[in-house]
Amino acid sequence: MGGGMTTVERTQVFLLPDLGEGLSEAEIVEWRVAVGDVVTVDQSVVEVETAKAVVDVPCPYAGRVVTLHGAAGEVRPVGQPLITIAPLDGGDESAGHATYREEERAGSGNVLIGYGTGHGGATRRRRRSRLALAPDPASAAEPAAAQADVAHGGAAQADVAHGGAAQPSEVRPDAARTAAGRAGAGTATGSDPAPHAGPVAGDPAVGVPPSSALVISPIVRRLARERGVDLGAVRGTGPGGVIRRADVEAASTAPAARLAAVPDPHDAPTPTPTPTPTPTGDGDVVVPLTGVRKVIADKLSRSRREIPEVTIWVDVDATGLLETRAAINAATPDAPVSILALLARICLSGLRRYPQLNSRVDTEGQRIVQSAGVHLGIAAQTDRGLLVPVLRDADRLTTAELAAALAETTAAARAGTLAPARLTGGTFTLNNYGVFGVDGSTPIINHPEAALLGVGRIVDKPWVVDGQLAVRKVTQLSLTFDHRVCDGGVAGGFLRHVADCVERPALLIAAV
Repeated sequence: MGGGMTTVERTQVFLLPDLGEGLSEAEIVEWRVAVGDVVTVDQSVVEVETAKAVVDVPCPYAGRVVTLHGAAGEVRPVGQPLITIAPLDGGDESAGHATYREEERAGSGNVLIGYGTGHGGATRRRRRSRLALAPDPASAAEPAAAQADVAHGGAAQADVAHGGAAQPSEVRPDAARTAAGRAGAGTATGSDPAPHAGPVAGDPAVGVPPSSALVISPIVRRLARERGVDLGAVRGTGPGGVIRRADVEAASTAPAARLAAVPDPHDAPTPTPTPTPTPTGDGDVVVPLTGVRKVIADKLSRSRREIPEVTIWVDVDATGLLETRAAINAATPDAPVSILALLARICLSGLRRYPQLNSRVDTEGQRIVQSAGVHLGIAAQTDRGLLVPVLRDADRLTTAELAAALAETTAAARAGTLAPARLTGGTFTLNNYGVFGVDGSTPIINHPEAALLGVGRIVDKPWVVDGQLAVRKVTQLSLTFDHRVCDGGVAGGFLRHVADCVERPALLIAAV
């Protein structure tokens, strides 16, 4: 076993993983690595655009890049080769790279946040990671043995599709003990054993004292960044105090975390290139239907094909609502409440009375499924097209929390920093098309939901008040609903309740 041992190179091909929600392809936006580069486990290697969002794809293998399958702008199908990696020989470890070994390579690759891979059913994969700490040779020879179990298969995807949280990764007790001991002894650089030997720009864990947080999974770190959670303030419930995904999700749903959540400027994605118009010989311009625009077209077409929708509307006097908002903001200037937040609160009140509208039709099972919680979608126009980010369990939020969550969510949607999981699983949508200066609309339902409330612009109009003509702040509300889930009585009752609460906000208190 001397120095003359020959290493047989075995390449590992990472397939484009199933990105969830039935997505079958992704467009390559930008490669983060080039042929010949050395990559580590869970290092982001490519940025792709899916039907839901632009995401970074981490590679589950460590080694040297041999082949990049596809160029920027090319669409790759799920399950097809994305990148080929060759394992490093022993000499490359001296370069200071953190080398990891994959013991099991079943399935298509790593599990992205809010995604399932869909290629392995309920199988699970275990990863043994060995961190070579540079530049101390003694430290480099000491194994870190951080092991993590990542739920592999469609379970996370199914939970997200029904509005639930993705299942947390489980950390093995021996890995927790090893990592905890290393953090306590101060042998690692920070408490966050990242899959690299050196710091990475934008990683909030860089420079954090070893005792501040104990995190093993890179997925947990990224989830914390996306939700604005300070890992140093999170109490880990895993073995040995390891912070798990469930801990980050619980911290991100706390009121303080929601109010303080701000997108990390370092995480801002590269602007997505828009399809290039191609002029034709007769002067026509052809714009490729790709990316988000293609998904919007497919989803709206499906909605129109499957849902027998009906739209009803009513003009309402919103003067009282504006006065209520002014009174709230005067009393709490540090936590202002928007009109949209008050309308969301009114919608939630209406859905409590008429839960039939908080449902979806399961065509295959021939049944109507009423959701236990209200996952409120907010239609937001962005540079990448119309997106509908979702506020999970909005019915559990206070009005102040709704206002803060709405502001953070819409800002993140326009900045392109929302996790894909936050763009799915809605049960009812609120659409403020009044921002475009229009009075009314007959919007298309966001499939597979059953209803959508639209709000027009608020303008001064003549209005009869107590038999006298007066100038009031008037808006038009429209409700588009799936006639399969209810009839006009339920839809009309919901819209009338919403209209009454807009005109007399005190009714909200009586309805609680």
